[in-house]
Amino acid sequence: MDIDLKQRFLTGWQTYFPQAELPLVFFFTDDSSRAPAARKSDGWRCVICDLAQVRKGTSILFDAAALGCGGAREYFGLAHEPRTNFEYFLSYGLPGKVEGIRHKKTPELVNISIRNQPPLDAPGKYIVFKRWDKTDSDDQPLGVIFFAGADVLSGLFSLANFDESTPHGVISPSCSGCSAIVYHPCRELRSDNPRAIIGMFDISARPCVPSTALTFSAPWPKFVRMINNMDESFLITSSWAKIRQRMASPER
Repeated sequence: MDIDLKQRFLTGWQTYFPQAELPLVFFFTDDSSRAPAARKSDGWRCVICDLAQVRKGTSILFDAAALGCGGAREYFGLAHEPRTNFEYFLSYGLPGKVEGIRHKKTPELVNISIRNQPPLDAPGKYIVFKRWDKTDSDDQPLGVIFFAGADVLSGLFSLANFDESTPHGVISPSCSGCSAIVYHPCRELRSDNPRAIIGMFDISARPCVPSTALTFSAPWPKFVRMINNMDESFLITSSWAKIRQRMASPER
């Protein structure tokens, strides 16, 4: 992490998004000492719930065994394991065998959607999440994750599209909460013009976040551009000043 870039973002964030929650970063590593290790999973556990402690400032490192959900292990690229009857789990279930969560209408649609999502292979044995202010010069983030309400989200969305010639600088794929914050940003890194991702529409993950929160995740090169554009964008206008004033209000 470039320390000057880190500080420039902190200054800009405090100026233009007063009182807004700081984002998280993620990166992969083979060094287990880069952050405190998450406890091993003894059953199903949503990683989005685990990230609540990172949002409060406690860094955390996961290996595959510490992720209590097969989806997180898959979408973080730390393990690719058979998921028997997954197409029924994600759709209408199998009587007496699998309870369906009905995120897709049919098992066939689930299988097609899986084929359209090439697997991610993690470039390290561990994935680390840190809050922005807890990063250091040795960290090399791949992406940045915001948990945000409507006003902050509108600013991030507009900033992400500020230097784009098309209206598609931000996308919102149908996916799990963990997929939106890691898998899709990593996939976008393979593009010449990576896009940001709005997510957390996953019904299973939403109990882990405030009712007003969605996620905004930016691949690292995209986010660096956003930082560099802050001081010449709409953020310096009187229109944004009204939103900024609302953010700073103690009644917010």
